[in-house]
Amino acid sequence: MAQITAQAVKELREKTGAGMMDCKNALKEAEGDLEKAVDILRTKGIAKAAKKASREASEGIVATYIHHDKKLGAMVEINCETDFVARNEDFINFTNEIATQIAVSDPVSVSREDVPKEVVDKEMEIYMAEARESGKPEHILEKIASGKMDKFFKENCLLEQEYFKNDDQSVNDLLTEVISKIGENVVIKRFSRFKIGE
Repeated sequence: MAQITAQAVKELREKTGAGMMDCKNALKEAEGDLEKAVDILRTKGIAKAAKKASREASEGIVATYIHHDKKLGAMVEINCETDFVARNEDFINFTNEIATQIAVSDPVSVSREDVPKEVVDKEMEIYMAEARESGKPEHILEKIASGKMDKFFKENCLLEQEYFKNDDQSVNDLLTEVISKIGENVVIKRFSRFKIGE
């Protein structure tokens, strides 16, 4: 079994923000492999976040982003469970990142469940017509349209979008990391994006 050094634990903590014992245990499980340990912590973070999702988040803050030319801005309400966490630096940084993400990527909704039904129906109708037009067999049209619909959700739903600072990570992955790090449920409630001339 690989020897787990204090330096390796420190490095993993800096990389993930996880607690010292969690880092030490993850490194043991990964037999000293730092990248494997990161994956183990991420998986455990997802499990922790899922447990916290049922807890009520009635505190929080409204964060804003205003582009340097003052022609683009975003405002987002993000909730947490306690006022203490609402003042936490990690939480505040996360809210600022999400406000920036909204300004940069112009999502339609927070999640696919929030996309208005008429938008989903219209997109699905367009994708079905495109598939039919391309001469594809009738029995696979819906599958093709569903695949395009998934792509639409990935591009237009905030939680499914690629995080603007790391295209290997979705906004939902970032949210899961924050929940795991601060130990409370965090909910992106609503947002608005403003652009001059739109």
